[in-house]
Amino acid sequence: MMTLKEVMQDAFERKVAVGHFNISDSNQLNGIAAAARELSVPVIIGVSEGEAEFVGLKKAVAMVRAAGEEFGINIFINADHAHSVEGCKRAIDAGFDSVIFDGSKLPLVKNIASMKEVVGYANQSGREVMTEGEVGYIGTSSKILDDIPDDVVASVLPTPDNVASYVQETGVTAVAPAVGNLHGMLKGRSNPALNIELIQNMRAATDVAMVLHGGSGLTDDDFRAAIAAGMNVIHINTEIRVAYRKGIEEALAANPNEVAPYRYLNGGRDALQTVVRERLKLFNNL
Repeated sequence: MMTLKEVMQDAFERKVAVGHFNISDSNQLNGIAAAARELSVPVIIGVSEGEAEFVGLKKAVAMVRAAGEEFGINIFINADHAHSVEGCKRAIDAGFDSVIFDGSKLPLVKNIASMKEVVGYANQSGREVMTEGEVGYIGTSSKILDDIPDDVVASVLPTPDNVASYVQETGVTAVAPAVGNLHGMLKGRSNPALNIELIQNMRAATDVAMVLHGGSGLTDDDFRAAIAAGMNVIHINTEIRVAYRKGIEEALAANPNEVAPYRYLNGGRDALQTVVRERLKLFNNL
């Protein structure tokens, strides 16, 4: 099996992207893992602070490790958007393959100082732990939005020099820049188009993995262009949350007297798996 660093490097060299999908339970994990096995591609499982509180840090690691063995795939677990240094440290201690310190709301100096502490802790863990930092602000909510949040509209996109300086000063192995992306999905329309030229210039300015957050709601053309421009990992959350809920609702509507959870939850799993399969095919140029 490959390490996450090797998987990211392979994606970089082949100009494809690794799919990153969040989970809240083992049923969602099974759907994602099945799609990855079907296509023989690696996948990253994201667990946010809220999701980790629901599932449990160590339980989440154990589930992902078990899925890797059961499905025979390269699958990794990432602490998605930890908002404190201590949160990153807890995830590293629990066995996560990667941690994201989200200092996007902090002053840049504080963001850098905190990220450096996370990187130092990861490097001393005795394991190969990927570290990712955010540059720029894209919002916080993985949900359906009526409009682009005012604080996102007011934010200024980082420059390639900003990204290069951040990587150099912190020592991160991956960076997630704001490039016109947005957390969440806009109701009834696609999310705004990405700044592809900015992605290209950022890629030219740094050689670490570049990660696109807020992938839900983007068009296929935007995904293709972003990957060609240099994005190596793409995060999807809201889109599969919507599919999971809709699949469960349809299963219950078809069998309103069903009380066995595994029967109606599988409707959600199948709907989620369909979305993940299509995203993985697109990201991997299949």
